[in-house]
Amino acid sequence: MNDERIKKVADILVNYSLKVKRGEYVQVLADTEAEHLVKEIYKLILKKGAFPVLKIDFPWQNYTYYTSASDEQLNHFPELSFEEMKKTDAFIRIDAGKNARSLTNVDPKKISLRQKIVDPINKERLKKKWVIFDYPSDSLAQEAEMSTEEFEDFVYNACIRDWEKKSKAMDKIVKIMRGKIVRIAGDNTDITFSIEGRKWVKGDGRYNIPDGEIFTAPNEKTTEGFIEFDLATIKGGREVAGVKLEFKKGKVVKASAVKNNDYLQSMLNTDEGARYLGELGIGLNEGITKPVRNILFDEKCYGTIHLAIGSAYAECGGTNKSAVHWDFIKTMKNGKIFLDGKLVYDKGEFL
Repeated sequence: MNDERIKKVADILVNYSLKVKRGEYVQVLADTEAEHLVKEIYKLILKKGAFPVLKIDFPWQNYTYYTSASDEQLNHFPELSFEEMKKTDAFIRIDAGKNARSLTNVDPKKISLRQKIVDPINKERLKKKWVIFDYPSDSLAQEAEMSTEEFEDFVYNACIRDWEKKSKAMDKIVKIMRGKIVRIAGDNTDITFSIEGRKWVKGDGRYNIPDGEIFTAPNEKTTEGFIEFDLATIKGGREVAGVKLEFKKGKVVKASAVKNNDYLQSMLNTDEGARYLGELGIGLNEGITKPVRNILFDEKCYGTIHLAIGSAYAECGGTNKSAVHWDFIKTMKNGKIFLDGKLVYDKGEFL
């Protein structure tokens, strides 16, 4: 495939996001559909004098695992993978979607259990340089209700940007949001929490491509109120839509979903930390103008906010721990954000 945009994305991932250096051990985990991009990444890593290790996910792999693995295997901790991650310097995950619904009929308790078992590996990965990219495959285009060609244009427009320039522009937004108490109000929403002592971090292409958000970690025991999320998310092979959450003293005390409510409840019961907020993020990527039923894109969509239940990012000062980190997204066309009582964001725009 002779698409110069693939080479540009590979360059962003290797040279901007990860800044791969000579002698580094770089894991590349990718779906088979992303072969053309993986080849370009592989060549660039070699040119840097680093050591690429390719790991390929097959379309049938996850479903076969969850339907065939014994309880012993589900509870087994992969020591070799853990030791390998300890020795890894940089990690790239290329997801091409495969069949996004392949786990729809798998018992969610199995998925939740496995998430807890492998959580130490995920936490070790977060200590490294890492980046995630979603390759514009046929299956992701189908979820977005676009032709593959339309979706390719959409993806590359969101990803091939001057991230250095965007990073500097987000400094203004970070400065605006420095405060103590956040209140979010909107359709079926009125929620408050403290961010005192927490840090805002720019999503400027270092960890996600596409990127374009600022995020922080709410103080875990301070969330009060209720919120309704109008965008559906696909998690664990299930489309979860119409999510409503109610909080008291930081904890989700009431939750419901119009679609796949059982899965939502199962994830909330994964562990104690799953019922507390781990993240508040604000979408700032002007190239993402509409949702495409993909969290990586939708949470960056301009004019949206997202709240994640579960694990908090340490770089924000967050302390909540969980095997779950799940973003729920709300469009803010009728929404407002107040900081310490002052209106700073109205109908999708900072004032």
